[in-house]
Amino acid sequence: MLFHSSIQQELSRSFGAVVIVLITVVMTMTLIRTLGLASGGSLDPADVMLVMGYTVLAYMPTLLTMSLFIAIIASVSRMYKDSEMVIWLCSGRGLLSMLPALFRFAWPVLAVVAGLSLLVLPWTNFRIENMKDQFERRGDLDRVAPGQFQESANGSRVFFVEKNATGQSSGSNVFIVSTERGKQTITSARQGRVVHFPHGRFLMLSHGQSLERTLGTNEIKMSAFEEYGLKVGTAASTADHLVPANSLSTLALFKHLTPINKAELSWRFGLIMASVNFVLMGLAVSGVSPRRGQGLNMVFALFTFVVYYNLLSLGNNWITTEKITWWQWIFGLHLSVFLGVLIWLAKLHNNWHWQDVRLG
Repeated sequence: MLFHSSIQQELSRSFGAVVIVLITVVMTMTLIRTLGLASGGSLDPADVMLVMGYTVLAYMPTLLTMSLFIAIIASVSRMYKDSEMVIWLCSGRGLLSMLPALFRFAWPVLAVVAGLSLLVLPWTNFRIENMKDQFERRGDLDRVAPGQFQESANGSRVFFVEKNATGQSSGSNVFIVSTERGKQTITSARQGRVVHFPHGRFLMLSHGQSLERTLGTNEIKMSAFEEYGLKVGTAASTADHLVPANSLSTLALFKHLTPINKAELSWRFGLIMASVNFVLMGLAVSGVSPRRGQGLNMVFALFTFVVYYNLLSLGNNWITTEKITWWQWIFGLHLSVFLGVLIWLAKLHNNWHWQDVRLG
């Protein structure tokens, strides 16, 4: 139908524009946050762009749902404003007859949201957590950056090295502060180099001095040395560690239905159900008098979007603390919203008014 084709073309233009704007905003905010993590030592600066890409990809289900919601509201509201909906309604077709055209456009987006939520989202979270974990499990010397104070893996030492241009194995102006066995030691040296022995890796310092102080006392011991060997830690243990629920695959969550895993399942399936509800809600929000203005519709729509997603987060907390089961929350929230929006659309479709309701 020509009318449906024009609707889908307008939806495509609006959807594409909104997606570009939202992705740009999210990328900017994510870049600032990622740079903050890198400067704080929680992330390798070399992985900033990669982590930003994974993070934006993890946000894509929400961004696509929001873009689809805004595109539907903008397109249908414009049709009301330009009296195109008057022609549609006067032709004997009601508001509900627009749903096939909307879902014909929206179903690829809904399919992508489902794929991202169930498959890509856990993968991106796993990659981000894996990069952070590898960065945290570096050896002490691997953490050292030229001209920066860096803390060791266990937090007992702080290093400062001005590295030479010859490579990573030697450096100048080495400064180390360590706290071990009730003693604080401050060591400085002109030169330092890494030497591998059969019993470990050592940082050999040349032409320096050491100041040792016993914690809780005023006892201080100072010594100078021509060469001094300091054993440095290797990478932290790579033993298995707790994997966050948001990094587990959907199948793994179903195999171990702990409260945390149930909460994560409710979030992933909730993203899919919310995207379907927002298609219906977009048509319902747009079906108001054009005299109220499109801006009011958009403000109400954004407020509704924020409230809906906050309810998803609230449900996660309740499911984790076992205040409610995940099936009760999924059907209680999403099914109630679905039925409520259908009643709202039926009211607009049939032009019902509360004044028509008579008691008795």
